[in-house]
Order: sequence, then C-alpha cells, then structure tokens
Amino acid sequence: MDEALLAAYRATDYRVRLARGGWATIRIDQPLPPALGALAEDHPWGFITAWNPRSEPSPRPRNRAALRDLLIALRVLPETVAIRPARGVGSDGQWKEPSLWVVGPDVSTLDPLARRFRQIGYVHGQGAAPARLRLVSLA
Repeated sequence: MDEALLAAYRATDYRVRLARGGWATIRIDQPLPPALGALAEDHPWGFITAWNPRSEPSPRPRNRAALRDLLIALRVLPETVAIRPARGVGSDGQWKEPSLWVVGPDVSTLDPLARRFRQIGYVHGQGAAPARLRLVSLA
C-alpha cells in the first residue's frame, strides 16, 4: 500500500452519529470513546464503507447505491447487534466519506464484505479496546 494512503487512513477521524445527536470519534490505536463503548459492550465492531472502491473517487450515485447494499448486507447478518450512520473525515476536513459503524460482526465476517465492496481497509475493534486498522487484500 502507498505510504501516503496509509498515513491518510491513520489520520482520518472515524465519526459515528450518536442516537441523541452529535458524533463520537474513533481514532486508530486509541480506545473506543465511552459513548460507543457503552453500545459495543464486549462485542466486536467495525467501521466500514462501500464508498470509493480501492480508495479511488467514484460517482456519488454509485457510492450511495453501494453503501445501501452494504447496509442491507449488514442488517441480514445474525450477529449484527447495532448499526449507526458514520463518516470518515480526512485530517484536512475536506474529504468526507459516508460509512457505517456496525456492532457484532468480527473480522471473519467483515473481511469478505470489505472485499465485496473493494475496500482496501477498515477500522475494527472489540468492546472499548483500541481501534485497529485492518488492511484487506483485494487480489
């Protein structure tokens, strides 16, 4: 993976919309924010998108349709406990990517979804433990 792209992944704010308004921000290698830790309890979770496959710009209608398909795929998983709207925001604030934060599925379930939606990586964790960047091979 290109070092600049990896640095961008690490510098991104992974924001999750809270039920009563506002956002909680996940940062790679930092513990899950308390508001999200309470929702995750001890379950695995993932912050994933279907926008911009292979980290390359894609038309807005195609991105929206792909994210809808990802939401449908997450909803039918028996292990899904909760899904919250989310957004990746680049360090300069200019880049924003609609995403989903899902509680329940672990990496064995999220990896195939990332591949299906041609995502190079996603953020995941277990309960309130530190968030981790997971890179996925698309070969």
